[in-house]
Amino acid sequence: MSREPGLALAAAGAAGSPGAPLPTLLVIPTGIGCEVGGFAGDALPSARLLAAASGCLITHPNVMNGAALYWSDPRLHYVEGSALDRFAAGELALRPVRRQRVGLLLDAGIEAELRHRHLQVADGCRASLGLSIGPVQVTDEPLEITLTSGASGASWGRLGRPGALLRAGRRLQAAGATAIAVVARFPEDPASEALAAYRQGSGVDALAGAEAVISHLLSRELGIPCAHAPALSPLPLNPALDPRAAGEELGYTFLACVLVGLSRAPDLVPLAPASSLERPLARSSGGDLLGVADVGAVVAPAGALGGAAVLACAERGIPLIAVHNPCVLNVSAEALGLEVLPAGSYAEAAGLVLALREGLDPAALRRPLARLV
Repeated sequence: MSREPGLALAAAGAAGSPGAPLPTLLVIPTGIGCEVGGFAGDALPSARLLAAASGCLITHPNVMNGAALYWSDPRLHYVEGSALDRFAAGELALRPVRRQRVGLLLDAGIEAELRHRHLQVADGCRASLGLSIGPVQVTDEPLEITLTSGASGASWGRLGRPGALLRAGRRLQAAGATAIAVVARFPEDPASEALAAYRQGSGVDALAGAEAVISHLLSRELGIPCAHAPALSPLPLNPALDPRAAGEELGYTFLACVLVGLSRAPDLVPLAPASSLERPLARSSGGDLLGVADVGAVVAPAGALGGAAVLACAERGIPLIAVHNPCVLNVSAEALGLEVLPAGSYAEAAGLVLALREGLDPAALRRPLARLV
């Protein structure tokens, strides 16, 4: 299907003059229990503020997905996590589109009633939001998801039948899908201590690591935007629920936010290796591509700076804003020998992004201000 190029990212590359958009990367890793961004779309307010401060924010589904809740903003660009890593490494550019045709990939392991619930969400998004969704493919065998956790406490998981996932994805792509929303049946234990802790706002999202495995594999193999929503039975009412987990209690599925995010996710455009550091090549298609050379800032949790995207940007000398956002990791600037701009909150990070966008030296905003000599 042909997709018209959008305009939002084209303007973002007009860097150099104060006030022009400053493309900014926001990374909040999945499944590490971040105080902000470790729950059901609870980083969305921070993302919206950073989008307003920068004029162009590139982030990933963990930040944007709020189950039945979502926020559409032309300054917010929804890029799957492994694609974000490849973008930061200079292997991909992003090209905006007015709309994607979102294929729906359903795990054969989903029970009939639960499958119908997800199909009804897709139909609702077509009828109420005007999204282009379809075709639908069911895998030829169950995907067999298992959940686990690492020594750090971060969540992880295993995909038992990767071949079934890829076969269904390729069928969708061949049928005209330009992005893919995946729904896999996840194991569940309503009485587990980990789930109780998460719903009380003190645990790690046990599903997030396995979700990343699914979307990373599909996006890398097919080269198109992909994101995942788990299929689970509704939980019993908990009157003492933490507000950050409440978005996941609103319906039968988590699919709506994925469909909205993918509906305008930018295309992933492979780049020749030589173009990774060169702005003219990274912007070679009439100015409608955004490459890593256009990025003016990266925002990440102060204890989770070891990810591929953050390190790739740091190697290029892109300003790194390290935000106080406690999680189960402690991979700090000191441990990695990185120079960062510290921020006590995402509100402070937005102020630093705005300073960079206006051409101000962030050091001039802090006291004491040291003499030059």
